Amino acid sequence: MLFWCALIVVSGAYVTTPLLHVFESEFQVSKTMSAWTSSSFSFFYAIGFLLFGPLSDRIGRKTVILIGLLSLAITTPLIGLSTSFSVLVILRGLQGFVASTFAPSALAYAFDVFPSNRLITTIGFISFGYVTSGIFGQVLADLLYQWASWKTVFFLFGFLYFMTFIAASIYFPTPAKSGEKEGVRYYIINSKKIFSERNFILIYFITITLLLTFMGMYTLLGDFFSHEPFQLNEKQILGVRALGIVGMIISPFAGKIVNKLGVLVTLRTGIGLSALGLFLLGGGNHILFLVGMSIVYVMGISITFPSIMVLIGELGGNIRALVNTYYAFILFIGAMLGPIIAISLLSIGTYFTTFLILSLLLVGSFLLSLKIKI
Repeated sequence: MLFWCALIVVSGAYVTTPLLHVFESEFQVSKTMSAWTSSSFSFFYAIGFLLFGPLSDRIGRKTVILIGLLSLAITTPLIGLSTSFSVLVILRGLQGFVASTFAPSALAYAFDVFPSNRLITTIGFISFGYVTSGIFGQVLADLLYQWASWKTVFFLFGFLYFMTFIAASIYFPTPAKSGEKEGVRYYIINSKKIFSERNFILIYFITITLLLTFMGMYTLLGDFFSHEPFQLNEKQILGVRALGIVGMIISPFAGKIVNKLGVLVTLRTGIGLSALGLFLLGGGNHILFLVGMSIVYVMGISITFPSIMVLIGELGGNIRALVNTYYAFILFIGAMLGPIIAISLLSIGTYFTTFLILSLLLVGSFLLSLKIKI
């Protein structure tokens, strides 16, 4: 159930990625402006992490999760009723804000509810839901658009959120404890501690590049394959997006890879694969090769995310929840910047130079990962 919640909630961040060209024509806005339908969600999603983590300590994890799901069920269909671009962007921001109730509460909820022998498996499924949502959200949104209209995407997701709210209300056990009710002083003192620690600073610099490149790459992917020499149609582009799931299959096994290779080797391998895949995606000219490189990129990202979560767990100690809150905040600041940066780079260059620059960000992250010491 937590896997489904992670999948459906975080998918909301990605549903507009294949629809940017639709918003361009529907509302007569530029490509850069249309990117704000993704970026507004990501920005307020990131902001919400800073609020809802501490709030879940105060009023209970399950309560915050249920409030978030019900709020999503209300706000999401309203997006489908938008008649102006500004209203659409505002509602996407509101959707992102209420969606941020889940992630910081879910991990703490798992620690409260599940016994230690089931905890690693549970966290693995939650992480897999987060990772898979990046492709699932895009593919389902694209399918619904091709079948009906862009408005249908938000109507269906609103219905799914409502059904998830009902299921979670019934099947989520109420934990015996809701967490420590820490005061403001706790967050100030430990925030200073986190941002004075070299390892955390390096991790956060790496973190911002992950969804930045992911959102940037997938924002351009449809246009990239629709132009010469490929000229794929919408159904074929949908297939390319869906094949990204192949790269995500490795995610549930990331824990075993970490145990075998060590967390730092796994992290560096993931970043290296994603940088290589993104670089070659811009430089190739054969469709099968390019699709393969997009899968390699996704595979690298799918290894990197769990590695960072394990690393945070090892380094965070008794403040790992706060470390994770800042991680999630910075991760989605990157997601906010991704579409805007990718479109801006394309406006002054080519697909090759854009993918090259994005891959160089990951190369920088790889070099930073060499400086992490545990």
